[in-house]
Amino acid sequence: MKRLDEGFIAGYACLSARADLLDRINVFPVADSDTGVNLRISLAPLRSCGGIRTRVAEQLYRTATGNSGNIAASFFSEFLCAGDLDQLPERAARGREKAWQAVADPKKGTMLGVFDRLSRILIRWPLTLTGCPALLAALQEVVLATASELPDLSEARVVDAGALGMYVFFDGFFRSITGYADNNSPLEAFFPGLLAVSEAFRPAATDSHCVDVLIRAANGRALDTKAAAALGESVIVIPAEDQVKVHVHTSDPGKLREELSRLGQIVAWSDQAMSAEDTAGADASPIHIMTDAAGSLPRELARRHGISLLDSYVVAGAAASPESLCSGEAIYARMRAGEKVTTAQASVFERHQVYRSVCEQHGRTLYLCVGSAFTGNYETAMAWKSKHDADNLFNILDTGAASGRLGLIALLLARYARQAEDADAVLAHARLLADCCREYVFIDVLRYLVAGGRLSRAGGFVGDLLHMKPVISPMPAGVKKAGMVRNARSQLAFAEEKLAREAADWEKAMILLQYSDNREWVSEVVLARIRARFPQAEIAVVPLSLTAGVHMGPGTWAVAFGPVA
Repeated sequence: MKRLDEGFIAGYACLSARADLLDRINVFPVADSDTGVNLRISLAPLRSCGGIRTRVAEQLYRTATGNSGNIAASFFSEFLCAGDLDQLPERAARGREKAWQAVADPKKGTMLGVFDRLSRILIRWPLTLTGCPALLAALQEVVLATASELPDLSEARVVDAGALGMYVFFDGFFRSITGYADNNSPLEAFFPGLLAVSEAFRPAATDSHCVDVLIRAANGRALDTKAAAALGESVIVIPAEDQVKVHVHTSDPGKLREELSRLGQIVAWSDQAMSAEDTAGADASPIHIMTDAAGSLPRELARRHGISLLDSYVVAGAAASPESLCSGEAIYARMRAGEKVTTAQASVFERHQVYRSVCEQHGRTLYLCVGSAFTGNYETAMAWKSKHDADNLFNILDTGAASGRLGLIALLLARYARQAEDADAVLAHARLLADCCREYVFIDVLRYLVAGGRLSRAGGFVGDLLHMKPVISPMPAGVKKAGMVRNARSQLAFAEEKLAREAADWEKAMILLQYSDNREWVSEVVLARIRARFPQAEIAVVPLSLTAGVHMGPGTWAVAFGPVA
């Protein structure tokens, strides 16, 4: 059982590290650049394998999102319930049936084909060190074939993103449980010329919405998968006890909700507009920029500027989710309700997979690492580089920064890199930004810092008793106390004073205003005040990094600022 647990964790780590690649080649069924994101969210419970398998399967069912995520969850809800290696063939066959039955209009050329081949392979071939290469080669054949099995994939000249995602997962999974380590080549070696969308490809315009809904069936009625096809496109139906999970693409979410409400009580509803993102020229620089998601840099903004993010995880209850894919609103609500929420680093193996994946995809890379006073990411990256970076592709800078200051450094550097002459100029500018960017974080209440061990209980009690609100600044040596204020008005005055003094000599400044669960106040009151005082500054309003927000608590906000080159 332990070998299987380790296999699921390794498979998820490999998948997570290559999620950005999956997003970039996602053209079917809609070119909406979210296959990697959806698989990371949907299969995150596999990262915590080791508990009761049926409970993990239930988490998969509830966290599944998007077309690829719901199909994969259908398969893995069976596959992960294998008690030992001998049960994998039977569980793979069950998972294959469940995945195919969940899709209203199943097609070859997708991850369904990978499940097909896998279920046949496991019946015939032993899961041994010597058998693993042939197993992986057979799965590679399936993925290669997808490039010619669907018109959109043929036109875009790529393999199917979902199928590739499953291959990447199973590559990590089977290598882990068999100990096979040879021929661990870059993906491009196995799928040459099929990992980048053709410039000639023009995806069809869409006004569709991706809807995931959980329904409690009325009068015990079941929702037939084939009948559900009339609800929209890309319909997936996953039954579970007295509830049913439905995924569908529709151009009229209101009408869909009305139709589904006739079938039973809508327990949960998620609705997201689908559109392809424009990242043209995002990576047109002499060196690729990567940073930690601990910087207050939303994934959408990072993607637009060609910045890769390395996630930590937010742990709430039994679930751990990548921080840049979590709902901050939901997390802060749980914290205010008294629920314990904390954070956890990605495993060393997962971080190593990310470093490797980024270098394989982008070549020379600069990793703007969160300050070593806050995490061990810098030491982990340096250890990987010393063993695996013979070509010196992976450059690492300990920024001494966290939260908004880290995100601002990455954002300003990515913009600078697009017009830089060479990588050395980018490296030099990165050091300059690390030296001159500043950040002040305004804490609302101290009990969250106390609960997380960042502050003594005595200090926290006294501060709250006196109604004092600390101002802190993440610095290379750690968190520095910058002041104490009494209310939101004095917080804002403190921010204005620091901006006026410390950015006075800059020709132009960029300011990041960061919110926790106080978006309306920051977006309206704080933004209006800062914009009026500093009309020449470029200002962006972004969510505070959840790595920071979970430890500092609801009500926190922050301002980071730096010079625009």
